[in-house]
Amino acid sequence: MPDLQGYGWLLIDGLVLTLGVAIASMVGALALGLLAAIGKLFAPRAGRIGIELYTTFVRGVPELVLLLLIYYGLPTLIQNTASRMGVDLTLSINSFVAGIGTLTLIYAAFACEVFRAAYLALPSGQREAAYALGLSRRVTFRKVELPQMMRYALPGLGNIWMVLVKATALISIIQLPELMRNADIAARSTRQPFTFFFAACLLYLAITAVSMWGQAWLERWAARGTAEARA
Repeated sequence: MPDLQGYGWLLIDGLVLTLGVAIASMVGALALGLLAAIGKLFAPRAGRIGIELYTTFVRGVPELVLLLLIYYGLPTLIQNTASRMGVDLTLSINSFVAGIGTLTLIYAAFACEVFRAAYLALPSGQREAAYALGLSRRVTFRKVELPQMMRYALPGLGNIWMVLVKATALISIIQLPELMRNADIAARSTRQPFTFFFAACLLYLAITAVSMWGQAWLERWAARGTAEARA
């Protein structure tokens, strides 16, 4: 990357942090989303209702509102509650933890629906054949259904990753020095907003291009030996 009046390194640092936040949030979203999908499919009625309320709330509230609610609102709520109980408490949430935690909660709700739809797309004959072979419900899900679910879920999960990477720009509002925050600092310092915001744009596009290539490779790998791969 060009020196950009000495601020090129700042954008690279921001890019590294952006990727770190995005990857950590995506891993968390996949794990929590899969658990939520399993709960939505197999949990008792009360559990399914609770998960449905979670996914509905998170998908219906803007990401920025949730980020501000967790980073600013939650510590204040806890402090005020403690104060009413006679406890003097000062609490703050690390911006890195708040950013990853918020993005994980948000995109786990979307991943939950992707996994659930992938499960429902599986041919029923797959699990019936597994039962006929004497496999238990748990083994059938782990050995037969889950691997196929991932193949069906890959396109949707790829889209979630793309949106999540762009959403990392929102955490600049809580002063985390990711790509957008550092681009803003450089733009204000040099009074060249177009140069630095356009540079940030190119870096986001680079992440997207590499991600699209990686997603296409994963989809081909997951489809090996299937009718789609032979077509």
